[in-house]
Amino acid sequence: MRLFLLPVSTRRTLLYCQRAPAIPKKQTISERIQSKAARTWADWEKKPGGWQKLVVGYGNQALRRIPYEEWGLKSVPPLSTARKEDEQAGKIKVEVVYPKSLIKAETITSILHTLSTERESLHKKRLLLCFLGMPLTIPVGIIPIVPNIPFFYLVYRAWSHWRALAGGRHIQFLLQNKLITPVSSPVLDQVYADQDHPLPSAAEPTTTTGTSANLPESPIITEHPSPEKAPNHPEGETLLLSQENAQRITRLLDLPQLEVEIERAIWQVETAIAAQNSEKSGKASEKQPEGGATSPPPASITEHDKKKQ
Repeated sequence: MRLFLLPVSTRRTLLYCQRAPAIPKKQTISERIQSKAARTWADWEKKPGGWQKLVVGYGNQALRRIPYEEWGLKSVPPLSTARKEDEQAGKIKVEVVYPKSLIKAETITSILHTLSTERESLHKKRLLLCFLGMPLTIPVGIIPIVPNIPFFYLVYRAWSHWRALAGGRHIQFLLQNKLITPVSSPVLDQVYADQDHPLPSAAEPTTTTGTSANLPESPIITEHPSPEKAPNHPEGETLLLSQENAQRITRLLDLPQLEVEIERAIWQVETAIAAQNSEKSGKASEKQPEGGATSPPPASITEHDKKKQ
């Protein structure tokens, strides 16, 4: 198993887990359900039209908006008893690959701790809400032909939150037992060094706390690019990676499955930066008087003017 820390902006880092090739074995019930759902979704995507195609269209949009932090934690496998014993015995090595030009080796532990714990309470709350909402979807199941889409969506989101919680706890276990080995990557350093700047930026971080709203505040975990590359907002947030270079990373690391994860993360951060800049410009225009210009202040009355009066 190998973990990757990929800075997306000066305030956010993507976590991704590359699993070791699995030994062929009998699938668990959970794995069979996941495989069946994936095949069904793929079949629906191939439909020329109809409600299945409509569901897939809206579903893919919803999936893209699920926070990339959640996807990152879901990429980490749950900590089974067998895996726990193997990791403690040193049979499974866990490397953390990172660009040393942007992340200091001594901060890796704190970064992983933040990424694995900051959303824990959020996932617990959302998991509970999904369970509470499932009974409310029962009336939809009465409709003939069309399946109970709201119910299946809540089931998926409940599973997603559970997997994110399990992934976070696995990382916490690795940290507590000091089972991670930082490995700097010259490939990542070169890609980030070759990145053309400036990229989209905001005067303030797109989230004032942590990597998402209503989460504990986390420190800046990447160094800011050199001033000539990102001169506008040194105290705010600046994108560090373009979609083009993200694809380059997946090619050089030979991780095609990483492409969709990093593409989603960049899109979400870029969208957040654009939204904040739009909000700031909107507030600025509201403060400006109608017509766009301000009247000069009235001239003060001088002693000479007083004598004339």
